[in-house]
Amino acid sequence: MFINFLIIISLYFLVIFSVIGYGHIFCNVIFGRKNNLNFGYKGLFGILVLIFYSYLSHFFYSHNLIHNSFLIILGLFFYFIYKKKDLNEIFFILSIFLVLFISLIIFKTHDDFPYYHFSYSFYLTQNPMWIGIGQFNHGFRTPSSIFYLNSLFYLPIIKFYFFHLAAILILGFTNIIFIKGIIQKIQSRNYDFICYFLLLSILFINIFFYRISEHGTDRSAQILVFLLVFEILRFFVVELNNKIQLSKIFLVISIIISFKAFYILYLMMLIPVLLVLKKNNDWNKVFYLLVTNTSSYVLVSIFLIILIINFFNTSCLIYPISFTCFEGLDWSIASIEVEKMNNWYEQWSKAGAGPNFRVNDPEKYILGFNWVDNWIDKYFFNKVSDFLLGIVFLTIIVTIIFFSKNKKKFFINKNIYFLFIIILLLLFEWFYNHPSLRYGGYVLIATILFLPLSLYLSYFSLNFKRINRSFTILIIFSFIVFFGRNISRIENEITKYSYRPFVDNSFRISDNHYKLQKNMNYLIDNYERCNKEKKNCNKKLAIIVDKGLYTYIFKNK
Repeated sequence: MFINFLIIISLYFLVIFSVIGYGHIFCNVIFGRKNNLNFGYKGLFGILVLIFYSYLSHFFYSHNLIHNSFLIILGLFFYFIYKKKDLNEIFFILSIFLVLFISLIIFKTHDDFPYYHFSYSFYLTQNPMWIGIGQFNHGFRTPSSIFYLNSLFYLPIIKFYFFHLAAILILGFTNIIFIKGIIQKIQSRNYDFICYFLLLSILFINIFFYRISEHGTDRSAQILVFLLVFEILRFFVVELNNKIQLSKIFLVISIIISFKAFYILYLMMLIPVLLVLKKNNDWNKVFYLLVTNTSSYVLVSIFLIILIINFFNTSCLIYPISFTCFEGLDWSIASIEVEKMNNWYEQWSKAGAGPNFRVNDPEKYILGFNWVDNWIDKYFFNKVSDFLLGIVFLTIIVTIIFFSKNKKKFFINKNIYFLFIIILLLLFEWFYNHPSLRYGGYVLIATILFLPLSLYLSYFSLNFKRINRSFTILIIFSFIVFFGRNISRIENEITKYSYRPFVDNSFRISDNHYKLQKNMNYLIDNYERCNKEKKNCNKKLAIIVDKGLYTYIFKNK
């Protein structure tokens, strides 16, 4: 029992430092060997390296146990070769991720986990790329880089137990970046609105996003949107023409858009960045800054490889946007089905469908604002209303803590208005097209509240001891709440499901989790039998298999 736990936590930290090792290499290439980026950035950019590698490598081979073991060992080698000998930094990383480890003790997973989260990640560990896998279920038509990243953590002994680790890494490294940013602000006694925005973001992600099994493919991206807003604000206020700051913006948004197709809309956040660059340069200079920035090529490369993966899965560049689809290919999904699924996603997000109900006329329901009344009745109450009450309560508490009768003069950087307008546009797009909190609602609503509140709080003049103490207490409080809520969750799972976390740490797995992989294997075996003209060849299957130059192709009969 103890040995099992010791193995898991040892591998947990080995993977964390391996990811940082890849981040070291990447940062040395992009930012130069003398960069002073903290371990949070290096961990995050290590994730970007592994995402890009997992996309490319899967074209040629599976992410099996041997491959992944070698990959983690290589990352550890990079870490020990390039690491800074800073024991305080290492202790800080260990402390953050030790608290977050409690969230990895999971029994009940996300509702979509057995449907396609596990299935897709497991498929990546068993096979090189097969064409047309979107034929098997809708989840395989909208892959996320989180699945590709998780597939690299399929390791000996624990096997698929780390399929939730990507979400913890995103949460942990983002926390480190935010906390380091606050420490830097406090040490320089610069308690500006960015400092307060960082604090509010830490409180939000640790208190509201405490349940890792519910992160799916959405909440990790929303955590990074907080980081993206922070980096853009720094670009506006502190490091206007700093090439490093511009690079960080490109790299963070590269990870975000890889998590889910519709986050490509968040490229709109680059508009205020470009406008600010234009204020100080002509367009030729702006163009030069972009084409000479290596990180812009990383962003373009990630975008292109996402389109390629989507194309080989579904014949669509971005599923389910019908005009991006190519008909007539062996693995093409019929355009009528693509449009039907696009309407279904919209219907579901507008509360027009659920486990036990469907609206009568879905095509009419999703038009304009026909859906609003039903959405308010079935979704706003109580999901959105509870969320709003929670976040309003959080903002009130923070305001009370930092309120002071002493005021100071401060200057509002007008560039913030550009960013605020873009966020408002994204919020409107979210509400009009897919008003489900998981599809960006959490971060957009929170940011709309946090930006003006941060500006308001920075108006107060506080002494150093009070602000230092208040920030420290609130950050520690956020981790206590994170830990406590996870303890409560585990106790509930023990009571409800007879879960034994110290005997069997793994989440619940059934034959249903392997159903799709078994189906794929059966179809391929059947194809091989048919080619050899064996008697037990089944030629009446709904999905048939063909073989291309290097891989199998699944197509709908």
